[in-house]
Amino acid sequence: MKKFVFLSLFASFLTFPAQAVQVEHNFTAILGPFNASDTKFTYKIDKKNYAIQSEVKTAGFFHTVYPFKAVYSTTGKLKNNEFETTSYKYESQSRFNKRTKELVYNDQGEPIYRLSSKNDKVRKVEITPDINNKDTTDLQTVFAKLAKQYNEFKFCDSRMEVFDGKRRFDVIFKDEGTEALTPNEFSPYQGTAAKCSMYIDKLNSKDDDLLWELTSQHPVYFWILEDKETKAPFIAKVLVEDTPLGRLDVYTKEIKIKEK
Repeated sequence: MKKFVFLSLFASFLTFPAQAVQVEHNFTAILGPFNASDTKFTYKIDKKNYAIQSEVKTAGFFHTVYPFKAVYSTTGKLKNNEFETTSYKYESQSRFNKRTKELVYNDQGEPIYRLSSKNDKVRKVEITPDINNKDTTDLQTVFAKLAKQYNEFKFCDSRMEVFDGKRRFDVIFKDEGTEALTPNEFSPYQGTAAKCSMYIDKLNSKDDDLLWELTSQHPVYFWILEDKETKAPFIAKVLVEDTPLGRLDVYTKEIKIKEK
């Protein structure tokens, strides 16, 4: 299920206009023969602040077997055209467990401690200052930074540093050319799309997290189209060719953009 949540972060990939904007982005994940999950995003940005909320839950038969829902929330500031995280929170509910996580930041945008809980048992861990964590960000803000880059320069190639409160890793994006997308039963969007890929560089860290293993050994491919009315770039499709449960396709179902 971490895989669905991780891929859902792509939905923050939208335009960065001069005026304030609010975006709602809905998509569905197909895992093998199953409609495995549905996700909704709310994304807000103005000249000084941004906020991203990702809500994901299992669907259909997959939900019967493995009921799960999660919400990721990030807020931050734009300073000198750069993103600075001010809060990062996560909460999830499975059949038997409720989990939460929060990173607390100082005024310089550096994480100073994390709060985590499992079934209401809370743990606080101080984060030791480390020069290797300087200029890192949270995973949702990574995709906001990529959105800004693509909107301005129309390419994906980049390497971005992430610290999740425990681990340092890099997210690597690469351009993979263009491909034609056609509408199907899951998505109405079509056109010539820019194709990009994403990898995780674990920086020699040792971990048994399936999410890390999948994204460090196999690329995650994604296709970018432009909204016809606003010209905003958005992720139309995401593909992971090989997971323990088969091929994973994520399709954008609907996008709503409100300019203020």
